[in-house]
Amino acid sequence: MPADTEDFQDFQRRFAHHLRDPRRTPRPAGVPARRMAVYRELLDNNIRSFTDSCFPLCRSLLGEAGWRRLNRSFFRDWPLHTPWFREIPREFVRYLATADIRLRLPAWFADLAHYEWAELAVDISDASRPACHGDGDLLADPIVLNPALMNLSYAWPVHRISPGYRPRKPLATRIVVYRDVDDCVQFTEINAASARLLTILADKPVSGTEALRQIAVEMQHPDPKQLLAHGRALLDDLRRQGIVLGTTV
Repeated sequence: MPADTEDFQDFQRRFAHHLRDPRRTPRPAGVPARRMAVYRELLDNNIRSFTDSCFPLCRSLLGEAGWRRLNRSFFRDWPLHTPWFREIPREFVRYLATADIRLRLPAWFADLAHYEWAELAVDISDASRPACHGDGDLLADPIVLNPALMNLSYAWPVHRISPGYRPRKPLATRIVVYRDVDDCVQFTEINAASARLLTILADKPVSGTEALRQIAVEMQHPDPKQLLAHGRALLDDLRRQGIVLGTTV
């Protein structure tokens, strides 16, 4: 590699390191302080524009000063490898999941951020709706799930957190986030059995009867027939909401 190329790449690294951490990394020689300050401000504003829009509740609960500090530490410390701007919120969620960050934030904060990010993830999902029988027999035939769907589990009641409610104790919470027929993102709280049902249906195409029988075995349910009866009503409700689309063609 030519020496001038090596020198340029070294300059790029020093330039980037200073942008990320100007307090601990000196400005490269030959770069005017005023111009470097413009670059820093542009990048900081650009990164924060994505986190501001994706995590409005996290921002409001943390406060503007705390939110700015968190965003600066994210930009400084987290290795952003993706070239896609729309992936910045996902990287922010990953950053919040690290142990050293969680220690300085409310215990529920990372879960709340993931919950807010899930709305964006489902909204921009490029999953297309597959062909299916919308009125098929959900107990008899393999079920088709909505592909624009996330079946999520949290340690905290993220859907209830607000400026007026900040939980003090964990509470296991399961949420389905999905895009409906009108391309609107919807949120539905479900129980553990429903979450397990959706997991089974997502693994491979099976009929509702097969999935419910598997759950009955796992739960050691004393009356599998009763579970099947309840399961039929549950599947019909999931279809009504648009979580289940129908049965395979």
